[in-house]
Amino acid sequence: MAGSELKADLWVNEYITPWDIYSHGVSRILAYRKTAFQEMYIVESGAYGKALVLDGKWQSCTGDEFIYHEALVQPATIAHGQPKTALILGGGEGATTRELLRWKSIERVMMIDIDGEVVDACEEHLAEMHRGSFDDPRFELVVADALEVLDTTADKWDIIISDLVDPIEEGPSFPLFTKEYFEKLQRVLAEGGIVVVQSGPVSPPSVKYHARLVNTLKAVFPHVHSYHAPTPSYGSPWGYTLCANHPLDTRPDPDVVDKLLAEMTTGELKLIDGTTLLGLLQTPRYIRRAIEDNPEVYTLAAPPKFFGQGVVGKES
Repeated sequence: MAGSELKADLWVNEYITPWDIYSHGVSRILAYRKTAFQEMYIVESGAYGKALVLDGKWQSCTGDEFIYHEALVQPATIAHGQPKTALILGGGEGATTRELLRWKSIERVMMIDIDGEVVDACEEHLAEMHRGSFDDPRFELVVADALEVLDTTADKWDIIISDLVDPIEEGPSFPLFTKEYFEKLQRVLAEGGIVVVQSGPVSPPSVKYHARLVNTLKAVFPHVHSYHAPTPSYGSPWGYTLCANHPLDTRPDPDVVDKLLAEMTTGELKLIDGTTLLGLLQTPRYIRRAIEDNPEVYTLAAPPKFFGQGVVGKES
């Protein structure tokens, strides 16, 4: 392009669709590990700061992670109003934990991640994301297979957050977007509790996968609501799903929300306030139509396969 000035020799190229690539220029690699489960990079990017990359897929970065993580956590915690216990599946960067620990009512947060090497690297290199939340006395890390823990625990949780990497075939979360997995979450959900699931991109070429995931959740939970947030560094708006055994207020009063946040949370939220929350929860028509038109339910026998493993390498 005339007038352009490329400033990177190393690129993270993520295949968004079979025809589209999102490229992030990288100035340096801070950490690299080939773990038993996945390939991990922590990089410094030119535009979006430090980023975690797993199996070539951009996970989150210091430049805009507040959008993803506040949108993931705060609608559920606000809907609950006074959560005391929270379970995170995934969430290795620690930013999901950070958002939960803002709440004065929170007494216990357990994070289950299968890959302790990734968690250790994030704790070392991504302090801007976790902000010391791993050291909070209310926090407990369990390095284990989420399915095994869910099968053996007797604990119940006010908030359950499924913050797992996309289910690409080679990755560790392949079975964790299925009806059978969500039934395990239902079993450990406390009365009045809320589940939130990161539910993939909602751009028009990809929205059918989000829609099928929403319908999978509807096969387990009586009240399910799709919402999304703009996530610039992903190259697509990102979808989430709220799930509960009781009705969800999808048109909360902004003034009531602002009062609740002022009384119950610490630190300053950058994305969420009452007005923003009201907007996030209004599901666009094309997404509602996709949910109607894609009734398939993901199961262990027929799991999802999100498109898009990426690569890290030099520009050819």
